[in-house]
Amino acid sequence: MFYIEESAPGFEPTIPIQFTESVSNNNWEDWRWQLRHSIKDIETVERLLGMEFSPAKRAKLEETVARFPISITPYYFSLIDRDNFENDPVFMQSVPDPAELIISRHDRSDPLSEDRDSPVIGVTHRYPDRVLFHVSNLCSMYCRHCTRKRKVGDIDSIPGRNSLQAGIEYIKNTPVIRDVLLSGGDPFMLSDELLDWLLGELRAIDHVEVIRIGTRTPVVLPQRITDNLAKIIAKHHPVWINTHFNHPREVTGRSIEALNKLANAGVPLGNQSVLLAGINDCPRIYKNLVHKLVMNRVRPYYLYQCDLSEGLSHFRTPVGKGIEIVESLIGHTSGFAVPTYVIDAPGGGGKIPVMPNYLISWSTNKVILRNYEGVISTYKEPDSYQPFFCDRNCSDCHLTLSLDNDCHETRVIGISQLLADFHKTTTLIPEDNLRIQRREDG
Repeated sequence: MFYIEESAPGFEPTIPIQFTESVSNNNWEDWRWQLRHSIKDIETVERLLGMEFSPAKRAKLEETVARFPISITPYYFSLIDRDNFENDPVFMQSVPDPAELIISRHDRSDPLSEDRDSPVIGVTHRYPDRVLFHVSNLCSMYCRHCTRKRKVGDIDSIPGRNSLQAGIEYIKNTPVIRDVLLSGGDPFMLSDELLDWLLGELRAIDHVEVIRIGTRTPVVLPQRITDNLAKIIAKHHPVWINTHFNHPREVTGRSIEALNKLANAGVPLGNQSVLLAGINDCPRIYKNLVHKLVMNRVRPYYLYQCDLSEGLSHFRTPVGKGIEIVESLIGHTSGFAVPTYVIDAPGGGGKIPVMPNYLISWSTNKVILRNYEGVISTYKEPDSYQPFFCDRNCSDCHLTLSLDNDCHETRVIGISQLLADFHKTTTLIPEDNLRIQRREDG
C-alpha cells in the first residue's frame, strides 16, 4: 500500500487515503487521472477506509449501487473523516446509502418535468427568455442527492458536435432566448476543444446575451479547472458560473485555488446549495459555508429544497428548516451572503422563493414591517400616487421612462398578466376547476 504524500496539492494531511499504486503529485493534479481512478464499487470504499461493512449492510449497498451507480473522485474521497465516516458530510454525499432504495409514493423519476418541457433533445425551455441546455450526462462524481438520477450515472455519455447541433439550432431559431444555461451531468466533462467550440457557437448567436455554466467540478474535481480552461471561458464572456458547495468542509485549499482561477479570469461566481438532512441543515454550519464562499468571491445564489426525485426522501427536510436557516442569516450577515431559498416546483412550475415573512400587515396608507430583531416598524405610503396608464404602445410612449431599442418586449403571463394595467385578464383559473366545468356543462 502507498499513500498520497502530504505535500500533494489538494491533499488534506489529516485524512490520508490509501491506494494500491504510488501516486505522484503530477498524477494527483491530472483531472483525467482522477476520473480513471474514480471509486466505483463498495469493495474499494471498504479498502480505502480500512474497514468492512457487515454482510447484511454490504448486500444492501450492492443492491443500491445496482440501481444508482457509484463514482467518487480520489480527491473528494480523500476529504472523508475515516474516524467518523458514517456521520461525515462528504461520505454521505458520495457513498451509497440503502435508504436510496426507499421510493416514496411522492417520488418521481423526473420531478421537475424537464423532459416534458423539452422541444428538442437536450433543451429544456421552461422560462420565457432562457433555456437549460443538457450538454453531458457524465459527472465527475455521482452525488447521492442528484435530482437527475434518471440520466446521470445510468448512461455515461458526452454528446458530439452533431448531437449538440440540434440544441444550438433551436436556440438560434428562437429569438426570445437571451440566456443559455449549460448543464448536465457536468459541462466541464467536455474536452477543452469541444467546450470552446460550443461556447463559440452560442456566442455567435446575436440574441444570446448571457451564457451560464452549472458545474460541481470546483468541489469534487478542482483539478479540472486548469489555466487553459479559464482562458477558454474568458474568450466567450459574459460567462457566469454557478457551482455547488453544500458544506464548509468542501471549501479546501485546492478548491479555493480552482475558484481563484475562474474569478481571476473575470467569471462571476455563484453557488447553489441543496438543503440536506444531517449534512447542512444547521444554521451555524450553513452560515460558516456562506462566509467561506464570499471570502473566495463566490456569491450564495440559491438554497434549494431537496427535490422529489426517487430515493432522496432521507435527504429531505421540512420547509421550515430552510426558512429557519435563512432567518438566521438575514440581518446577521452581509446581504450578499444570503441565498434565495427556493422550491423547484414539482411538475415543472419552476423555482418558487420561500422566505421568512417580514411584512406583518398593511392598509391603504401604511405598511407594517418587522426586522430580524423582531422590531416592528411602520412605513408610510405616499398620500397621492397617480399611476401612468400603459396601453403597451411602446413606440408612441412619451413618458419620462421611455424605452430605448435595447428594452425588448416580452409577453406577460401569470401574475404579471394580472398586474399589467394594459391587459384585460382579471382571473387565472386552473383548467381542471370543477366549478368552471359545471358552468360549461350547464
